[in-house]
Amino acid sequence: MTDGLAVPISKGMTELYPNLSAPHPVLDPEAELDRLVARHAQAGSFGLDLLNALGLQAETVLQRLPSSLRDRLDSATERALREAMRAAHASRRATHWEPDWFNKVLAGALGAVGGIGGAPTALAEVPVTVVVLLREIQSEAARLGFDPASENVHFDCVQVFGVAGPLAQDDGADLSFLGARMALSSGSMQALIARVAPRLATVLGQKLATQAVPLLGAATGAAINSAYLGYYRDMAHVHFGLRKLAIEADFPHDQLVEDFRQRILPAGEKG
Repeated sequence: MTDGLAVPISKGMTELYPNLSAPHPVLDPEAELDRLVARHAQAGSFGLDLLNALGLQAETVLQRLPSSLRDRLDSATERALREAMRAAHASRRATHWEPDWFNKVLAGALGAVGGIGGAPTALAEVPVTVVVLLREIQSEAARLGFDPASENVHFDCVQVFGVAGPLAQDDGADLSFLGARMALSSGSMQALIARVAPRLATVLGQKLATQAVPLLGAATGAAINSAYLGYYRDMAHVHFGLRKLAIEADFPHDQLVEDFRQRILPAGEKG
């Protein structure tokens, strides 16, 4: 465990996120870190419970997809991500008044429609679902005081999609989505999308396969979209929560992430 999180060390994160609204000193940084660990632990539980209820295993669910669909998923996901950032931000500005439950209801409705026709309609629903998920990630960033219009926050929102997904049992070993920022340049967002898209395609493939369960498509589609929305909201909360804690506790972000990682790793894998 890292000691002395409240000791001022670096101003780097403040420079990266100058628009963070009303930053203030954290009274108990250790308690806040423990809260984020607990939030990470709860993420994905609904998705795994849903798989168990359907009698499916996360390791094999992707095999239910036709190979022709799996082959198209990577390119479709990358295209969806490239358009989603612009569309999600524009739609948030147009509906800034929306209540917290808006994205959840929208995601559930999309999943139900996508599941009615099985895998083909589910694939057509993917780009819109990516926008809704990204809107929720942006909304969580805004709830924590970050400006969704900021280029740095744009980058972070896409980075959240690098996690394993709500149908995978995350042992905490892969926290690359929390890692150090790439230097922003004209091609850095495109490079990030190219890196994130294959992993997100696998995650969305699990969603499509689950929605395609015979006779359960519409109901399963609504439930699985709700599971995905809650999962990415939790992951965004952890991601931006650690960013915010680094700023408010004035502590190096990479050391904070390492402390977080040590807390969530199984006991036998801790350094």
